[in-house]
Amino acid sequence: MRIIMAQQNALVGDIEGNAQRVIAAADEARRLLGADLVVFPELMLTGYPPEDLLLRPSLNSRVDAALAEIGEAVSVPVVLGYPAVRNGLRRNAAGVLFPGDAVPSHEYFKQCLPNYRVFDEKRYFQRGDSPCTFELGGWTFGLTICEDIWHGEPASQLQQAGADVVLNLNASPFRVNKVEERLEQVQARSRETGMSILYCNLVGGQDELVFDGASFACNSRGERCVQGGSFNEALIPVDLQCEDGSCDPVGELLPLPGVEQGIYQALVLATRDYVNKNGFKGALLGLSGGIDSALTLAVAVDALGPDRVEAVMMPFRYTSAMSLEDAEKQARTLRVKYRVMPIEPAFNGFMGILDEAFAGLEKDTTEENLQARCRGVILMALSNKSGSVVLTTGNKSEMAVGYATLYGDMAGGFSVLKDVFKTMVFRLAWWRNQQAGSEIIPERVITRPPSAELAPDQVDTDSLPDYDELDAILQRYVEQDMSAEAVIRDGFDRDNVYRVVKLTDRNEYKRRQAAVGPRVSRRAFGKDRRYPITNGWRPGD
Repeated sequence: MRIIMAQQNALVGDIEGNAQRVIAAADEARRLLGADLVVFPELMLTGYPPEDLLLRPSLNSRVDAALAEIGEAVSVPVVLGYPAVRNGLRRNAAGVLFPGDAVPSHEYFKQCLPNYRVFDEKRYFQRGDSPCTFELGGWTFGLTICEDIWHGEPASQLQQAGADVVLNLNASPFRVNKVEERLEQVQARSRETGMSILYCNLVGGQDELVFDGASFACNSRGERCVQGGSFNEALIPVDLQCEDGSCDPVGELLPLPGVEQGIYQALVLATRDYVNKNGFKGALLGLSGGIDSALTLAVAVDALGPDRVEAVMMPFRYTSAMSLEDAEKQARTLRVKYRVMPIEPAFNGFMGILDEAFAGLEKDTTEENLQARCRGVILMALSNKSGSVVLTTGNKSEMAVGYATLYGDMAGGFSVLKDVFKTMVFRLAWWRNQQAGSEIIPERVITRPPSAELAPDQVDTDSLPDYDELDAILQRYVEQDMSAEAVIRDGFDRDNVYRVVKLTDRNEYKRRQAAVGPRVSRRAFGKDRRYPITNGWRPGD
């Protein structure tokens, strides 16, 4: 028997379009690959996560109509995920449609509803409590959905029900090391039950989440025997073969990306899907001559192609000749549209308006922030005229401690590096150049001391610890929820720790107003980490 895991990129809310994706993929799997069964990801018909679209009154009838259309159109049995309202209860369902079915012949309801980190399924769904199996080609297949495979009970139920193979439908978002964690769970369930498990995962970008695919299969001994690719749609063949009394999945084992490659590909996919799925003509960004905007430009070009990307250098009196040279060099190397638009006239105009209000007051960060806000106004004006989205260029280290200007460099629609620490920005820049075999990002941009260039001779370390120390503190405080005192016990300077922690806590108000950006870490700002803006929590706790 040949099963095809259809690793697909669904568009959230596009029920009719997603149904056509199912029909087209099932037809291709049958005609070109000889599929006997095609398996699709979790909530394939709505995309994941549909969030409050699930509460729309018309959603249920549209899902039912899509299921009927699929059953009428396919020539091979399919298993797919969708929301279902049964007996007045909304469920996260997996159903089996045989050719000609108007409704699923078998239906399973997800039992383990995740309600942590980026997941809040208990807001929308009622849990199921029963196993579901179906027969095909002499095999007994059991259904599970995503989080079910992280717990023992659903697989144990299927073992007792006589299942030979478990089909696990997933919408599992990417983050660093997630592939290894998925594999560990599936291997554990296989060894506990003696059943083979097929893990079919969603792929694509959805606001803050990126789904990497990387679908795979394990045999009854917990050995990975099929591995699909990452960050691309794919039809992944899995052949069930019996030999010497053992029936196991057989297929291709493709390599998985390393850390830098995985993060970079996630950023590319997230950017491409955000731009395309939201109907933007392209993307534009401020190219400063620094490493953050340089890496953002490289990601944008890899995501969209040079013809759909524009870079704008907006120099001021503090912009170095080196920055001008490096920005132009990268723009020419990547063949993007490039403009130079000095902000001095705009800055002087604002200062003229504010002259009386500022009379007798010393210069401070107000004037620095005004520079950034001049640039934000220019980029948003270009965005309005061109139909391209502004990509902001700040990284996670800056977002954590508030070294970003509201309505300035934070102005935009998508924040590519929002969940990428500065130390990883450097690693990704070196990796991208290594892959190209040339300076996609000018080496001088990577090696020079980072600076916002908002004041004479300014560098980031004037007011922050060096990035190795800063990011190590932030990883503990933000991603691991360690207290300030616990971070100090790990060997960090007390004054630096408390300064970083206080900055992180009091800049939540900025992050609430920031553009969305792709989650690639264990704990990202956004729906993954929601702290109250107004609070009296003590930073040392």
